[in-house]
Amino acid sequence: MKKQLVLENGETFIGTGFGSDRETKGEVVFNTGMTGYQEILTDPSYFGQIVTLTYPLIGNYGINRSDNESGRPSISGLIVKEVSETPSHWQKDKTLNEWLAEYDVPAIAGIDTRRLTRIIREYGTLRGKIVPADRNAGQVAEELKKWPLPIDQISHVSTNAAYVTPGAGPRIVLVDFGAKQGILRECIRHGCDVVIVPYNTSATEMMKFHPDGVLLSNGPGDPKSVPEAVDTVREILGKVPLFGICLGHQLFALAAGANTVKMRFGHRGANHPVKDLKTGKFMITSQNHGYTVEKKSLENTQLEMTQLAINDGTIEGLRHTKYPAFSVQYHPEASPGPDDSRSLFDDFLKMIAENKKEGVRLA
Repeated sequence: MKKQLVLENGETFIGTGFGSDRETKGEVVFNTGMTGYQEILTDPSYFGQIVTLTYPLIGNYGINRSDNESGRPSISGLIVKEVSETPSHWQKDKTLNEWLAEYDVPAIAGIDTRRLTRIIREYGTLRGKIVPADRNAGQVAEELKKWPLPIDQISHVSTNAAYVTPGAGPRIVLVDFGAKQGILRECIRHGCDVVIVPYNTSATEMMKFHPDGVLLSNGPGDPKSVPEAVDTVREILGKVPLFGICLGHQLFALAAGANTVKMRFGHRGANHPVKDLKTGKFMITSQNHGYTVEKKSLENTQLEMTQLAINDGTIEGLRHTKYPAFSVQYHPEASPGPDDSRSLFDDFLKMIAENKKEGVRLA
């Protein structure tokens, strides 16, 4: 079935539909990863977005039961240059087409993804819609201009109730803003006793679990869309050690008095170089975010920048100078390096151990 991708600026791309036959709309973004499409498509941080994969052949190893970052695809739609119809891998359960159809996710193949990516880089992320090829593109573009981007993404991807993954180690409260399974797996690998709580859990409720540390997860959208979470983080600071990842990094910054701003087209890929300002070492990181902490807003706060993006000079890491709290903008559990930044979980547990030794925990 012939379909078209229509952007709000009037640009159109004709291709072949696969997955679900329904129409879909969302913010069109691009990811430069060469592998890991299943992890990308199930990452809750992409909720509500139409994802363009810049690598030209997608689906060549199919879909398996091991690589999901959540229970189902989180994206609104998928755009690829070419989709493999005959994937080959010993763990393969389904083709990409079958899997997307099962979860009612529309997709389009056969378009010039290089041209589309260049448009996004020039104009920034744009609203887009995947529709049948015979729809009036001009009319669709006008509809998109009037469509406000959603601001309630986190409520759709967070857990509805607290649950526990028992362990013999430190008790960690993981605040689920749309947490990837990789973050939970990393906590389990370190032997932690993990309590996963909804995004809107109050600081008072969190402290009833008597945590040794609090971990703020990744998630979709604008961090300023959840002011209640910012207030909660502000209340937690100084009570127990805190570690923020991706959206959690941005919420930590806002809670400490800094500001966040929307990026032109964001960071989405598995090969973003980051420099640690203390050691001088470079790391290859996996990233997925459309907002960043504003550098100049660190003035007159108790935050210091610890890591820097090499490509554009944006902030990749923060540390609180008074309280045991730090954060990173990328995903240390994703292992693109593969182990360049996994030690951050060790650093978090060391911070917890030192905090307990000093007897300063108030919980």
